[in-house]
Amino acid sequence: MGEKKFDAVVIGAGFAGLYMLHRLRERGLSVKVIEAADGVGRVWYWSRYPGAKCDSDSIFYNFTFSEELYKKWRWKDRYASLPEILEYLNFVADELDLRRDIQFETRVNKASFNNDKKQWEIATDTNETFVAKYFISGVGCLSTTNLPPFEGTETFKGEQYHTGRWPHEKVDFTGKRVVVIGNGSSGVQAMPEIAKEAKELSLLMRTPHYVAEARNKKLTKEEQDQAIENYEAIRDSFTTTPGGISMYTTGKSATEFSAEQQKETLDYVWKTGGLALGSVYTDTGASKETNYVVSQYVRDKIDEIIEDPEKAQLLHPDYYITTKRLIIGTNFYEIFNEDHVNLVSLKDNPIEGIVENGVKLSNGTIECDVIIFATGYEAMTGSLLKIDIQGRDGKTIQEKWAEGRDVKTYLGLTMENFPNFFMITGPQSPSVLTNMPAAIEQHVDWIDHCIEYLETNDLQTIEAQRVSEVKWGKQCDDLANTTLFPHTNSWYTGANIDGAQRGFVIYVGGLNNYKVICDQVADNDYEGFSFEKTQANVVLQ
Repeated sequence: MGEKKFDAVVIGAGFAGLYMLHRLRERGLSVKVIEAADGVGRVWYWSRYPGAKCDSDSIFYNFTFSEELYKKWRWKDRYASLPEILEYLNFVADELDLRRDIQFETRVNKASFNNDKKQWEIATDTNETFVAKYFISGVGCLSTTNLPPFEGTETFKGEQYHTGRWPHEKVDFTGKRVVVIGNGSSGVQAMPEIAKEAKELSLLMRTPHYVAEARNKKLTKEEQDQAIENYEAIRDSFTTTPGGISMYTTGKSATEFSAEQQKETLDYVWKTGGLALGSVYTDTGASKETNYVVSQYVRDKIDEIIEDPEKAQLLHPDYYITTKRLIIGTNFYEIFNEDHVNLVSLKDNPIEGIVENGVKLSNGTIECDVIIFATGYEAMTGSLLKIDIQGRDGKTIQEKWAEGRDVKTYLGLTMENFPNFFMITGPQSPSVLTNMPAAIEQHVDWIDHCIEYLETNDLQTIEAQRVSEVKWGKQCDDLANTTLFPHTNSWYTGANIDGAQRGFVIYVGGLNNYKVICDQVADNDYEGFSFEKTQANVVLQ
């Protein structure tokens, strides 16, 4: 097949890809979005496990760039379920007529920058080649599933599922013995639903997590009306808050309150539900003293809820709260009071392999009919590292990042040696520490304005300077080291993937401060970047 030429090619048709397509098309550029699935949604397309929900209040989990678009949609629940989120993204695709520029069921295998022609050449599994001036990743931070290399998975006679690649049709657990491996967000959300059907449900847990009660509910018409009326405030929160979302906070440290006041405040947050356990005090992520107050409160709650003291103790997290992703669930702890729900600590009794009738542990086999791998994702860098992306001199992104162990970016948006390549919510940006639609809107807007700058000033390429990467990496590290995040092994750092430990690759200074930095770079004529003029091989510093 011949080359298909566009001004820009975008990978992924989730929140990021849809908005990027809309912005660049509005600018008059020709754009093609390439998506592996047969529909929009990215992670929401694949992760259709029972109980799947977003963990941002739904009224914030949408685009705000268009007031008209925002006011045409009403969320049904406080926390939108996966079907409703997919319905929303399909609504956006239809309202903005985006599908005509999306090529579904196509996967990018390789992308290389042709330095002579100053263009990206993108090869797909459909044996097509796309050529574009701009190449943009909207693959997301959580879209490549992590399946630990357990020995013997192919020998298991029953059903096997991964929460990140769930069947589109309903899976019936009635009368079956089910084993869930992993208790991150997907495991916590799925287990209460599976427990309603399964004959027996066993959680094989490596690390217990802090789980806040969601208090999910149907939104009343009055609440929906209020969300519509509050458009300006919701849009404002995207860029003026650390997480791109309005959340309850005392605005103070826990140390400024008495023990009685601390309990009263935390009781309010627990009963209200949601992620405010992480925001109730300003220094939860930095002060060991404040962190202990919040962490111990949750451990006490676990003891109150779970009747069996041994099970309760096993479910006690011992790391700093918020340094792994804070999880919200519905009746997660309560299911361990049911006779047919079992709990196994893999620290005491590790998995030796999968056998034909179940999961073999060091002290015996748990027989089952179904195994569910709730083992998460190769987060932050995983999806990009799965693609053969080659820069100006043929050096791959895998080589540049040492397979993810030494990530180098400028602003989490760009890289040296990869001209005109942009990453939406890439590593070393605020990304997963934010309400994702807020982070995505900020990134897409910045990329769009950057491309406008290039087109207006007759510039052929933009590329991060190496010194800019070094300074940005140090800035990210220095900020992280003022917090408790580096003290905990988590998927934030790649610790869930064997051999992938890579340091903390998220900007922890807040989306509000990050936006100010990005805007200052742009206002200073994209300080820290190098350019090539369209008509001459002149590099501008």
